Amino acid sequence: MSELLEKEQNQETFGWAARDPSGILSPFHFHRRTNGDFDVTIKILYCGICHSDLHVVRNEFGISLYPVVPGHEIVGVVTQVGDKVQKFKLGDKAGVGCFVDSCGKCKHCKENLENYCPKAITTYTTAMFNGDTNKNYGGFSDIYVVNEHFVVQIPDTLPLEGAVPLLCAGITVFSPMKYFGLDKPGMHVGVVGLGGLGHVAVKFAKAFGMKVTVISTSERKREEAIQHLKADHFILSHDSEQMQASVGELDGILDTVSAAHPLMPLVDLLNTDGKLILLSASSLDKPVEVNVVPLLVVKMMQGGRGLEEVQEEE
Repeated sequence: MSELLEKEQNQETFGWAARDPSGILSPFHFHRRTNGDFDVTIKILYCGICHSDLHVVRNEFGISLYPVVPGHEIVGVVTQVGDKVQKFKLGDKAGVGCFVDSCGKCKHCKENLENYCPKAITTYTTAMFNGDTNKNYGGFSDIYVVNEHFVVQIPDTLPLEGAVPLLCAGITVFSPMKYFGLDKPGMHVGVVGLGGLGHVAVKFAKAFGMKVTVISTSERKREEAIQHLKADHFILSHDSEQMQASVGELDGILDTVSAAHPLMPLVDLLNTDGKLILLSASSLDKPVEVNVVPLLVVKMMQGGRGLEEVQEEE
């Protein structure tokens, strides 16, 4: 598939690009490749703003290659189809997420896990996902050309603007919920942060029939969580009494906060065998740190056995 990205760039395209770490976007003219045999060209109607877009345009990860045209939650209408395209026809509604190419031959690609492919190509190029191809520019533009394998069909029953956040924020929370079994009616899940990822996580959890507790640093988020998103409970993370009242109650936690924050208070909220899933990308200069000892004994302590008692037995 990657050889398709090496084709002549000759479709005139208009977009918005950041040219330095200020992150300021300005008009940018460039070219997309010719529509190949397996390609579709999409007229972009909507493109989401993901927090990782902000990280990249500001070079907060140190991987930006300017100029950067961000955008990897792309939805639009198919305007060209290659001769060998099978899934799409002209006028179809289509979406593109974070990845647009891979080697197509490795173990991961054969298992439909192209995001783990060592040669995976992202929707817009960074130093981390560059490969040996021409530079990619993202969805803050008027058209996108991509192999149909990396395009999803948008059903007519789903408004295009509603489909946009599902292509990154949506799959980011949906995939681990399914993979780790946090999708059963009656289970109790916590959602840390009520931003882009968080609000989608609450919606999925409620759709699965789960009990949902939103955990936030802001009291202002309470009404949105309870009244609008129908969460069952709301906890202020800096309120020790509220946190203590929920110790050991959660079957899992989806942590969507990108800012640096302590993890151990969240671990205390987990039931035995509970899962803490970190979903948001924090800055590379602030790595996550976890104290291992409480992970070994926290459930004993919740059950009334203190650390001293455990040490005496050892």
